[in-house]
Amino acid sequence: MPVTVLLVDDEPLVRAGLRAVLEAQPDIEVAGEAADGAAVIPLVRRLRPDVVAMDVRMPLMDGIEATRALLRTVAEPPKILVVTTFENDEYVYEALRAGADGFLLKRARPAEIVHAVRLIAEGESLLFPASVRQLAAEYGEGGGNRAARAALERARLTGREGEVLRLMARGLSNAEIAARLVVGTETVKSHVSAVLAKLGARDRTQAVITAYESGYVAPG
Repeated sequence: MPVTVLLVDDEPLVRAGLRAVLEAQPDIEVAGEAADGAAVIPLVRRLRPDVVAMDVRMPLMDGIEATRALLRTVAEPPKILVVTTFENDEYVYEALRAGADGFLLKRARPAEIVHAVRLIAEGESLLFPASVRQLAAEYGEGGGNRAARAALERARLTGREGEVLRLMARGLSNAEIAARLVVGTETVKSHVSAVLAKLGARDRTQAVITAYESGYVAPG
């Protein structure tokens, strides 16, 4: 089955460019388009896309609020890929904090766009980990986020789970973590699932942001 994508951007040329890049791939299908975040929820309910590729800045409802609304109201929400003009943007970090799974620059090359959509859909790696670290270093409160620290304390991660979280924060995939720890991939998947459940995180991105904001992992 192809990965289905909903494109949300107020610029028709951006949507057209993304559509052209994605639909050139045999395993990706553009399910629909919208010009504002306010249209996301009804379209998601009707089209059931695997991924929403959404501009972070839009006139009526921006990508941050649309992400919050989508995760709050849709029982099984799709993956959310924020599309942005600027990499080092507080809006991007707020979207990630709100629950977006990753971000993509509008100037990205076609191969990077396709890779981002596939990686977000699979959910087994952190998209652009160095950029997420940079955003966390600038906007993540230097490990002093009380809510994140409380979440880590409640989680009571085991030593091995802590190792897995640190390797996730470095952007390693499940297979790479398995090789590093000399264990099976299924064992790593179990540890990752346990980390997400204990932290109450939707995905790897949210778990890593909690790790950075609590000071459990240094973003530098």
